[in-house]
Amino acid sequence: MALASTTPASIAPVQAAPADTAMVVDPCPPPAAPNSGRAAMVQTILTPNTAFTPPPVPLRDQPLTGQAARDWPALCRYRTENAALTGPVRVVFMGDSITELWKAADPDFFTGGVVDRGISGQTSAQMVLRFQQDVVALKPRAVHIMAGTNDVAGNTGPTTEQAYKDNITAMATLAHANGIRVVIGAIPPAAHFWWAPAMKPAPQIVRLNHWLADYARRNGFVFVDYHRALTASDGSLPPSFANDGVHPNRAGYAVMQAQARTALKPYLPPPSNGVRR
Repeated sequence: MALASTTPASIAPVQAAPADTAMVVDPCPPPAAPNSGRAAMVQTILTPNTAFTPPPVPLRDQPLTGQAARDWPALCRYRTENAALTGPVRVVFMGDSITELWKAADPDFFTGGVVDRGISGQTSAQMVLRFQQDVVALKPRAVHIMAGTNDVAGNTGPTTEQAYKDNITAMATLAHANGIRVVIGAIPPAAHFWWAPAMKPAPQIVRLNHWLADYARRNGFVFVDYHRALTASDGSLPPSFANDGVHPNRAGYAVMQAQARTALKPYLPPPSNGVRR
């Protein structure tokens, strides 16, 4: 799901193109100013035992306008940050809001060449389009791919399980072809989506995770079973680990991070100053 718009209401014009082409040097507008409403919502999601109230109008139902319509895969989202990276990149985390919020939950984990490239609301189809720019071009030693929540929710329209599998396969194949170690994260549990309340996603999430585990095994990739570590008996993400039933709070991320550290140990920076990595 999309937590909040990451683009301002009024978009600055992009660089003017010559009359005979729409290809420009920099198609991206200046970065949006910080959104205080979004920041408050993030803290509501991350702070354990905090009541969560969904926005009145699901952002999924709002039409794409301005920059969001022009840049469907959000190629501009990390363009500036990618250019500013210095030093070797060890691991890139590719994903949706569950990946994006992970950095907000524990920014110390995403240091020393560990890079977060999650974008709220994205489906696997959007991730495929930015995988070259946001992963391969950074030349990491490993990539952690976690996607599927928004595919199940239909954030970018109806899709199929096969289309989802094709997108995961495309990203993993591209990474492997470029010498990047592939780590696939399970889709975290969810018994409902507050932005799509009629859906009952738990069984499909289980089914897709079975495929992810088998796909990783058959191809020699690492599979991290966050679903098993977080799920309640009814297939939900329980209140102890999530305030909204979908996004982990800091307690949930602590569980996930323990598993991620084990799976990514060969690629993470060594501990420093007593900080456990």
